[in-house]
Amino acid sequence: MKIKVNDFQVPQGEKVNLKKWPTRVKPVYESKEQYQELLEAQVGELSELQQLLYAHDRYSVLLIFQAMDAAGKDGAIKHVMSGVNPQGCQVFSFKHPSATELEHDFLWRTSQCLPERGRIGIFNRSYYEEVLIVRVHPEILRGQGLPDGLVKEKTIWTQRYRSIVDLENHLHRNGTRIIKFFLHLSEEEQRRRFLARIEEPDKNWKFSQADIEERKFWNQYMQAYETCLSATSTTIAPWYVVPADDKENARLIISRIVLDTFKSLKMHYPETDDKRRLELLSIREQLMKQGPGEQSGR
Repeated sequence: MKIKVNDFQVPQGEKVNLKKWPTRVKPVYESKEQYQELLEAQVGELSELQQLLYAHDRYSVLLIFQAMDAAGKDGAIKHVMSGVNPQGCQVFSFKHPSATELEHDFLWRTSQCLPERGRIGIFNRSYYEEVLIVRVHPEILRGQGLPDGLVKEKTIWTQRYRSIVDLENHLHRNGTRIIKFFLHLSEEEQRRRFLARIEEPDKNWKFSQADIEERKFWNQYMQAYETCLSATSTTIAPWYVVPADDKENARLIISRIVLDTFKSLKMHYPETDDKRRLELLSIREQLMKQGPGEQSGR
């Protein structure tokens, strides 16, 4: 089964109803062995494209992962990016902002971590937390030190969506390509994964009472995600709603979307001009004169 990435992309301007977006689709693999083969092939291809991205040195790529707890963000990042050179890739996880970060605008802390040209940046959660968890828990907003006149429920979220879209447009104009993934997990699958975290000792550390408390806000989170996806999915920085109940299938979908984005950049290795070719021939001649086993003089 071929992955059609457009099936998962939120069109610009579309009003999202997550109940109409599946959390599970027909797998693109027929067995665990085939899954491994497909993933390894796509990871290998991504490794080659990452090297090309670095050599071309005109673009950077930012991958944003958002999801409910236990949706598989960490696993997706680990498996999809397993073949990427660590020197060309940076992963940042954003949790509660520090006191210093709260003294700045809500985009400041993530802006410090944007990828430079030739590199891949990965945000495990991101500035989108400011219109998701903060919207579900408005008490967080009240603790951010904003002027009273700006903390208005009727306007602040629309203003933040606009700030985010403006930032992403700015980054696109400067060579950063942004891919945003919402790992769409069902409430029942989250329950099963939470139980697994309790039953498997090596996963106990991943679970706490706070995770159960957040489940009580499931409907509010879905509403926040729907509004966010509708307001911030654009042609140049689209959201992809990835069915996440099947972790392996989700990883294959994500890697295919990343590969297609890389290929759309039409990158190439720097061309060797006449001056550079003469320089290389001169270097070659020096190396040939040294002969096998000859010391370089150091």
